[in-house]
Amino acid sequence: MNTIEKLHVLSEDSQYDLACACSSSPKEHRRRGLDGRWLYPVPLARGGYGIMLKTLLSNACSSDCRYCPLRTDGNTPRRCSLTPDETASLFMEYLKKQWLLGIFLSSGIVRSPDYTMQLLTDTAALLRYKYRYRGYIHLKIIPGASDAAVRYALSLASAVSLNIEAPGRDRFAKLSSYKDYDRDIIAPLKLMAAETAAGSDHSRVKCTTQFIVGASDESDREIVRYMDGIYSRLKFERIYFSAYQAGLGRSELPGERNFTLSADDRLTREHRLYQVDFLMRSYHFQADEISYDSSGNLDLSRDPKETWAVLHPEFFPVRINSADREALLRIPGLGPVSVQRILKFRKEFRIRSFEQIGIKGKLALKAAGFTDFQ
Repeated sequence: MNTIEKLHVLSEDSQYDLACACSSSPKEHRRRGLDGRWLYPVPLARGGYGIMLKTLLSNACSSDCRYCPLRTDGNTPRRCSLTPDETASLFMEYLKKQWLLGIFLSSGIVRSPDYTMQLLTDTAALLRYKYRYRGYIHLKIIPGASDAAVRYALSLASAVSLNIEAPGRDRFAKLSSYKDYDRDIIAPLKLMAAETAAGSDHSRVKCTTQFIVGASDESDREIVRYMDGIYSRLKFERIYFSAYQAGLGRSELPGERNFTLSADDRLTREHRLYQVDFLMRSYHFQADEISYDSSGNLDLSRDPKETWAVLHPEFFPVRINSADREALLRIPGLGPVSVQRILKFRKEFRIRSFEQIGIKGKLALKAAGFTDFQ
């Protein structure tokens, strides 16, 4: 394969790692560029979205992640690799043709975690120092990488990620025997948090992680408990969720043996977890306020904020003209933008309907059952 053909294959295979984009919003869904490479929309701090090129350096891997088609015994017909020079040069060429926010670099484990980290950081160093690229670089931290390798990656990157994969040691053991949960996952996650904490040398670097949802037969309650720790103790920027895709993993994987959800329901479950994530990050919900069924899973038929509202009738109705921001954010159908509209317009006049301030449609209908305009 030539370099362009390898990039096409490796960009395609990078789709299994979503810890940089792709959430509940259609605006964040990945799409293909004109040449077939995967391009990923990323939300910008100033609003809107930028486009990021995402690729692996190699789809060869010595790990045995049972959910991953790229595992060492997986059926991946086109194993290939890009050198750091090839990757950096191709990205700069691509940058000339189309404006990009940046690049996301990951890889299968080649030889060893630290050797693989060297390939990733060599690529980033070429971009930073040879090509004088000052834009966005997201580097994957390889499980089992040394502290020194993690710190060097932080010195080059705009953002880093390491996938937690599963909520807890027992669940993780069902996914891999190659990796040790405490040594290869939890320890580097804690190091990333410490090295990027406020006042540290790398405080500008953002950290994210990802759960593989459904692969280890975990419950949503377990995932949310770990989410709470990741946000409250590690202070990570984002958590991502990737619904396990049945048929990609080994037959003994719980996600293959015990899966009762349809393909659509698996994606709905992923979507519900993103909604919980948003409730915790933007609506100030606590983890213990999230409701589950008897199996510890979220209701697939209703969003988690509406579920909370139905279970707490004593909180409602919320008075639109006098309630504080926190109370308004608890109303099903209203998000931060709508709440900001309410707070703005009620300073000018008494609000008598949602339509009066431009809140219409299904969301207004949903909110109407939980509010009054007295």
